[in-house]
Amino acid sequence: MRIYPAIDIKDGKCVRLSQGRFDKVTIYNDNPVEVAKEWFNAGASFIHLVDLDGAIKGKQANKEVIKEIVKTVNIPIQTGGGIRNIESIKERLSLGVSRVIIGTAAVKNPDLVKEAIDLFGPDKIVVGIDAKDSKVAVEGWEEVSSLSAIDLALKMKEIGVKTIIYTDISKDGMLTGVNIKATKELIDETGMDIVASGGVASLEDLEKVSKINAEGVIIGKALYQGAIDLKEAIRLFEGGY
Repeated sequence: MRIYPAIDIKDGKCVRLSQGRFDKVTIYNDNPVEVAKEWFNAGASFIHLVDLDGAIKGKQANKEVIKEIVKTVNIPIQTGGGIRNIESIKERLSLGVSRVIIGTAAVKNPDLVKEAIDLFGPDKIVVGIDAKDSKVAVEGWEEVSSLSAIDLALKMKEIGVKTIIYTDISKDGMLTGVNIKATKELIDETGMDIVASGGVASLEDLEKVSKINAEGVIIGKALYQGAIDLKEAIRLFEGGY
């Protein structure tokens, strides 16, 4: 199981939100590049990076920071936030990131995902499904749609998507444990590579996620608050990579 340390960028700084709420922001570091170096030095094999300003504005807002991180650490980076069209995907890939995460646009414009897969291939495109009570949320989690997470994932699978990042918003940034039941359902129902996200608080949580055959797990606040040591987590759970 791959461990993805998270870096969320807002106004050029490394932050974390609670339950995706932009009025609940904690700044952890003024320099996200330093954080990326720290995760790289701890042995991370992949970094999960979100442009939070982009998620709200619908366009890339922290380009220079992302570019600097890619240049500084020699590991793959996946990034999302504000991906709404082919141009924005090209722009991110041109920075040197390995994978681009499409979130809101997957719900509102599935044709974009299909076009992106055709143009860039399934290894470059990941779909982020953020859910509240198993219903998909969009626009930086500001809106909840009537579509279920499983239905959206199956729709994406038909298009050719291989990897889904599944976030339970109610758990995100709360350090209350991952929604194992919903994540397992998604894995079992779709057979896709599912990356679990939201709520990781301890090594015990990582143990539970590894048992449901998730492709990986994203860790955010637990790393920043010292509840999980990244080096130890990688040693225990990423042996297969």
